[in-house]
Amino acid sequence: MATSDDRCSTEAAPDDLTSRARIRNAALHQFALNGFAGTPLRAIASEAGVAIGLIGHYFGSKEGAREGVESWIVGLFSASLDRADARSESTIADGLARDDSVAQMLRDNPLVVDYLRRHVLELPISGQLISRLSALSMESVDAMRKAGHASANRDRVEQVVTAMVRQLGKLFLQPLVDQIVDSFPEDEQPATHPELRVEITMTK
Repeated sequence: MATSDDRCSTEAAPDDLTSRARIRNAALHQFALNGFAGTPLRAIASEAGVAIGLIGHYFGSKEGAREGVESWIVGLFSASLDRADARSESTIADGLARDDSVAQMLRDNPLVVDYLRRHVLELPISGQLISRLSALSMESVDAMRKAGHASANRDRVEQVVTAMVRQLGKLFLQPLVDQIVDSFPEDEQPATHPELRVEITMTK
């Protein structure tokens, strides 16, 4: 379970955060901006306003800082699902409510969005973020199946993939849609950008 330090928003004022949280947030920003390989520890320490030795004290290494960032991100996703359940009239929220809660969390944490986009582009061999989010989605799907919000007769893999693509697919591809529209002359652009809808079809 995430600690209160791990749950703090990336939008919080730096002076309101602990040294550990400032390091984590700085690592999140630097990794999202420059990638894991392109981020030196001194850049994280400089942004966090701490001595470089504190990174080793709290996280052990740059890999440890990435683990701290990714554990915090998984915690944000988990907390957003818990909030959906808390607002639901039943014990377990349905898929739409869960998707909405995740979407709101991502809007509240734009650096997480940037990090996820970078992570998917790089797909580091040693990274476990997508696997951990998949495991969390499996738990969510299983809870909805037991509560009757998801069919117990559908393939479980399909349900998990569909849930993750719904939550993350638009996140990754909407910027592409926006760039395509923006490439047209201004007088040809629509008043509002088309909104991407992502669906998935499993084939046997």
